[in-house]
Amino acid sequence: MKLWEKNYEVNAEIDRFTVGRDREMDLYLAKYDVLGSMAHITMLESINLLGSDELPLLLAELRNIYDACERGEFCIEEGVEDVHSQVELMLTRRLGDLGKKIHSGRSRNDQVLLDLKLFTRHQLQEIVGLVKELFDELIQKSEQHKHVLMPGYTHLQIAMPSSFGLWFGAYAESLADDMLFLQAAYRMCNRNPLGSAAGYGSSFPLNRQMTTDLLGFDSMNYNVVYAQMGRGKMERNVAFALATVAGTLAKLAFDACLFNSQNFSFVRLPKECTTGSSIMPHKKNPDVFELIRAKSNKLQALPQQVTLIMNNLPVGYFRDLQIIKEVFLPAFDELKDCLQMTAYIINRMEVNEHILDNPMYDPMFSVEEVNRLATNGMPFRDAYKTVGLEIEAGTFHADRHINHTHEGSIGNLCNNRIADLMNQTLAAFHFEKVDEALSRLRCAK
Repeated sequence: MKLWEKNYEVNAEIDRFTVGRDREMDLYLAKYDVLGSMAHITMLESINLLGSDELPLLLAELRNIYDACERGEFCIEEGVEDVHSQVELMLTRRLGDLGKKIHSGRSRNDQVLLDLKLFTRHQLQEIVGLVKELFDELIQKSEQHKHVLMPGYTHLQIAMPSSFGLWFGAYAESLADDMLFLQAAYRMCNRNPLGSAAGYGSSFPLNRQMTTDLLGFDSMNYNVVYAQMGRGKMERNVAFALATVAGTLAKLAFDACLFNSQNFSFVRLPKECTTGSSIMPHKKNPDVFELIRAKSNKLQALPQQVTLIMNNLPVGYFRDLQIIKEVFLPAFDELKDCLQMTAYIINRMEVNEHILDNPMYDPMFSVEEVNRLATNGMPFRDAYKTVGLEIEAGTFHADRHINHTHEGSIGNLCNNRIADLMNQTLAAFHFEKVDEALSRLRCAK
């Protein structure tokens, strides 16, 4: 079944090629297509394009289809082109010609735009929740081990004293910044394209504000041409937000692999979270973090993939945009998986509290000695040279007493302020508005 089919059949190979993986990808969008249809037909009834006796029948059947989606029972049948066609087919089977009325005033163009936005908005809400869970684990670990010193590095050379409080807390603050990208992506996503039809509006007197309110959007994409131009742009902007979270995970995963190795032995991963070797009985490999690193690096390529698919397309719809779904829709599950695994292992990670027992780390206290001499009146450059000569002569003795007090340093992590930054960003999402609107829509009679 094709909504556009007339009195001829498309060549079977052309059909296979043009449909591509759309049936598979559209399963991600199914319940959002139903929600969009519920809002659309409620609006159609308000402008007398549906009868007051017809709306309840359609809503009831759409609720049944939505429930089937929630149970994982919805499928797109062989020969049916996409999710939009499948929903309309199911309605027509159950309600006859009444099912054919739901498409008045819209096109598959604004229908898929809406589906993508509803799907993405929900996925971003879940990503935000998982980022916050990882953030909380990192802050907790930072506080728990804030007095445990570890080496800091530049150029992979021992540099200055750091701490596990700083290390865990650094990744927490990185996520707080990443959350700003997610918030921007969410706000751009949370605008209603429905009513733009094929990108040029409709002669029906549509009430676009009504569907905006019913679906819990902050506002609409006002210009109908821009609404269509947003296809690809929304995905690219969201992909950048996902990529910045993935960048934080990739760096953390690399650190974890490095610090878990015997040459460092800064942290120990729980043995049940490692894998072994087929010939080396001693091996406990950090495969989870290696896969998180690889998957996160792959996700950082997503914005470029989307950009290259949509690049240089003129105004209007083109089938090129279909391919974006294949790289974009599965990305959320991959990032969610990485976030969950990272939080799980961070919670169980053990830290080595005796790293600095090894005298090889003594030189990292050289800056502390330079600063002590400078505090006692010696010019900084003279203090630097004095300590440098002692190190060269092998006579330097490290004073391991650390007294860093300024904001964000070893002795003053400012984790409470970092948490405030995160919580301020979280409060601005207003997820409750969307949840309440969709709950009302699903329960509408």
